[in-house]
Amino acid sequence: MKPYVLSLALGLLVGVIYALFQVRSPAPPVIALVGLLGILLGEQIPPLIKSVIKPDAVATSWLRHQVKPHVFGELPQCAKGRPGAVTGEDA
Repeated sequence: MKPYVLSLALGLLVGVIYALFQVRSPAPPVIALVGLLGILLGEQIPPLIKSVIKPDAVATSWLRHQVKPHVFGELPQCAKGRPGAVTGEDA
């Protein structure tokens, strides 16, 4: 949740900067963003119907394993603890 709040806060900051310089932002209008959300959610309907018609044993976690990663995407992970990761101390 924290990356989403940070993303929203930075977006607001950039929006204020655009407004101060009286520059129109290249962001799509809200109606387009709502349409994109509809596409993301609509993509989940056929697999949902398939899982209802022909339930598999692994379908119990469909929401967690299919919908959540696809709709919310892979968030950046902390480099700490991964083998071969370059940290700020190494650079």
